Amino acid sequence: MGEIKVGTASWTDRTLLESGWYPRSADTPEKRLGHYARHFPLVEVDATYYSPPAERTAELWVDRTPPHFTFNIKAFSLLTGHPTKVSALYKDLRPETEKRNIYPGDLAPQAYEDVWSRFLSALEPLAAAGKLGAVLFQFPPWFTIRRDNKQYLLEVRDRCRPIRAVFEFRHASWFDGDNREETLGFLRQHRLPYVCVDMPQGHRSSVPPVLAATADLAVVRFHGHSAKWTSRDIHEKFGYRYSERELADWAPKLRTLAGEAEETHLLLNNCYRDYAQTNAQQLTELLRD
Repeated sequence: MGEIKVGTASWTDRTLLESGWYPRSADTPEKRLGHYARHFPLVEVDATYYSPPAERTAELWVDRTPPHFTFNIKAFSLLTGHPTKVSALYKDLRPETEKRNIYPGDLAPQAYEDVWSRFLSALEPLAAAGKLGAVLFQFPPWFTIRRDNKQYLLEVRDRCRPIRAVFEFRHASWFDGDNREETLGFLRQHRLPYVCVDMPQGHRSSVPPVLAATADLAVVRFHGHSAKWTSRDIHEKFGYRYSERELADWAPKLRTLAGEAEETHLLLNNCYRDYAQTNAQQLTELLRD
């Protein structure tokens, strides 16, 4: 069985800071990250979806964590085809527009290329220190199973090399009927790591919890089962605490998955108060047992 790393999708959420999970002595960003890294070997940075990171920030993350700590970075929204606030772009690349949100096609070709190169360049300190696990490309609900979308997966892989890209879908077409084997076969053929998800079902963005390793890295993201999945309030959307019984049911399946990959990343994304941290600690203990 390959190495399993368990972590959460945030360490700075406001409600987490209010929950009391951090001791009072962890009263600075540096101390909080240090405290987090003493409990978990892995974290996912989701802030980079909303605004591209600065290289100096990545340098600080390197300095504030132990040698074998791992960061997964969520790709900037523009790179996955999500609507992106003009104000989130690099200032010199912002188009002259009255639109509040833009898409890749709203940028000049060279500006789009510059967004890619600057985003990846900012991650170099993490990569150089051996602390960059993967970049998560989570696609929108309208990213369906089509030939040009499959080609985009290959384009992303090639743009990111040698950084590893991992892929999460949010449209059930990738797994409807025979499409399931087609999707997994395509990912395996091109060694593209698939991100398995546990999430509410019955919504436009719902994807079934298909566990499969399609490359040397397997990733599972636990989004919870909030009854308010469609809420615009992220704390309502992700405010779900897994029971120990639920996590215990997952443990043998996750061990099986880890047997198919060299490394497995398990990330709790139910980021409300200390739900994710508590569940991540519980899952760590279950897998250890």
